[in-house]
Amino acid sequence: MLLCAEYVLPITSDPIEAGAVLISEGRIRDIGPVEQLRARYANEEIRDFGQAAILPGFVNAHCHMEYTVLRGMMHDEPYATWMGRVSALSSTLNAADLYDSTLIGGLESIASGITCAANIASSEPAVRAMNDLGMRGIAYREVGAMDGRRVNYAMRQAIEDIESWRGMVDGDLLQIGIAPAPLYECHPRVFTEAAKYAADTTPLAMHVASSREEYAFIKYGRTPFSVDAMKRRGYMEVPPWLPTGATPVNYALNWGAFEAENVTVVHGVHVRWDDIQKLRQYGVGVAHCPRCNANLGMGVAPIEEYMKAGMAIGLGTDSPAATDSTDIFAEMRIGMMVQRAVSSETNWFISSHDLLEMATIGGARTMHIDDQVGSLEVGKMADIIAVDLSGSHSTPTNDPCAAVVNTATPNDVLMTMVGGKALYDQGKWNIQAPFGSSVAQMIKTRTRLRRQCADTL
Repeated sequence: MLLCAEYVLPITSDPIEAGAVLISEGRIRDIGPVEQLRARYANEEIRDFGQAAILPGFVNAHCHMEYTVLRGMMHDEPYATWMGRVSALSSTLNAADLYDSTLIGGLESIASGITCAANIASSEPAVRAMNDLGMRGIAYREVGAMDGRRVNYAMRQAIEDIESWRGMVDGDLLQIGIAPAPLYECHPRVFTEAAKYAADTTPLAMHVASSREEYAFIKYGRTPFSVDAMKRRGYMEVPPWLPTGATPVNYALNWGAFEAENVTVVHGVHVRWDDIQKLRQYGVGVAHCPRCNANLGMGVAPIEEYMKAGMAIGLGTDSPAATDSTDIFAEMRIGMMVQRAVSSETNWFISSHDLLEMATIGGARTMHIDDQVGSLEVGKMADIIAVDLSGSHSTPTNDPCAAVVNTATPNDVLMTMVGGKALYDQGKWNIQAPFGSSVAQMIKTRTRLRRQCADTL
């Protein structure tokens, strides 16, 4: 099939005006000017999207689709308070809730142009939902233990789940990885053991240097996390947390957290230049979540420094409980504006194309799958989207990359394709999953959760 549009945005090469992409057997076979490809492949079926842009599907470098059901429950909360409420509400979700929540979150992702997601999962139903959706990505099994005596048990359970999940998913689309819980919820030996397990190239993701509270907790032994940690342990310690005097990056590094081959650091907001150099030395990628960071008052990630260090940077939508939506367009737009606003350099100015790269090939690089997806190149998988640029908010279009970043929304996505299969096309999903019943059940679950929220206020 020949996909045609006014613009083709390969990402790793210049935009093609009046372009086309040839796909066959799930892969990209050719790309170039539409007239050349039509003449070269005269017998191919043609799909013309008109005044639109064809580009690689978005790669969501970090998300929590299990929490889709929690969106809208907690507004105007700082990170530490929000985290406590999320933990309390999520603990009431059962297996069916987690499946439905992940499925609905995945459907919305696909309809907004996301073809690949790095999703933190706590349960088999969440992984099953991703598999049923036909999305590409990584499902990370989260593992944590506050008590050092329980680390071995927690790791055994995690490894059993990982091996089980690998047997139930389509391995051509989904990888299974491991994700240590946040630093303030883990005995440090979890990082050591998780990195050892991931030494075989198992993907590993971890939240590091995410917030001011985490930074103060690790380095100085204070903030609400120290008290919360004692409550979860079930006993008091004196002192409750021994300050390490180290930055979160150095703390994780001291316990061998980055020794694995495929490591993604989520957030990486509160880091120094020497921290960045250490992350670069270990080949660590960064999942940047600008809306979540801003909404919860976590801080602003030093993207300028990461870019100057030559690190792989992807964009993540993080938790719908924090941002209320899974919207890569909003992440690009807000991420760009925030970085421009805080930059202290007169000779550095982040561009629309920089953000579009982060949302596609950058995310693929952080996940170590850039040889398969993230750009339109011959031989890569046909994970492709078409974005309408005919609306008044998108015209006139002098720069298609800027138009996608500055004006487009999920409502402008015309088609989302994974491996040559259109999962979403002109407002309709082509997915073999019971999403009708999941929507109905999620409405009931949200009603129950709203009552719980009201009772706790």
